[in-house]
Amino acid sequence: MTHLDLAVSQEITCKIVIIGDSGVGKTSVIRRFANNEFSFDVATTLGQDFRSRLLKVGSNTCRLQMWDTAGAERFRSISSVYFRGVNGAIIAYDITNNNSFNNVKEWMGNFDQLVDAGVPKLLIGNKCDLKTERKIEKAEGEKLAKESNMLFDETSAKDNINIEHVFMKLVENMIDMENNNTRMTQKSNSAGERRPKPTFSETDATTVKPQNEERNVGVTQDNSTEKTKKKCC
Repeated sequence: MTHLDLAVSQEITCKIVIIGDSGVGKTSVIRRFANNEFSFDVATTLGQDFRSRLLKVGSNTCRLQMWDTAGAERFRSISSVYFRGVNGAIIAYDITNNNSFNNVKEWMGNFDQLVDAGVPKLLIGNKCDLKTERKIEKAEGEKLAKESNMLFDETSAKDNINIEHVFMKLVENMIDMENNNTRMTQKSNSAGERRPKPTFSETDATTVKPQNEERNVGVTQDNSTEKTKKKCC
């Protein structure tokens, strides 16, 4: 896991990816959080998409980079490149789609093979507004998350249910984990054990940043080019 430099008054950069089957609403979840927008006519992500938002988390200012990866099988090898250097992950399924839920473990396995142990993961059951079409009960998601040591919640990008909450919960968990690691490192150093100094995540070579990322407002605009995609929510 890429370390976060938590020095006072310094802006830190956190990189997360959102993964899951095509059509579960990953793009809609990110767009709702980054820009507070929703559309039924959302195109299927081809390869990957990128957005960012500036957050205030306790005493830290965090620029959250959100990488939206393609869920289609033919893009999975491309998307996996963007797993490297991440600080956290959201794994999404559609509560109206059994297959998307059954594939969560496969997504988890692919992710865990490519990242350091201990990277925080959050499982979301999206489209919880579709109550009459529900196939996956909330208790099933909670059980899977508990068994896999993940955070969990259900969301709706359409009705803006729990979107802000899940992102903030993941970021707070990442920062808390880094604070704990820092304290452990300081304790080890005081005992004479040498440990690598945490590095500022913006210097990670695997973190790709568009040149026009910086904005003067808290929420950035879409930095990707629009592609021709089929209807998906």
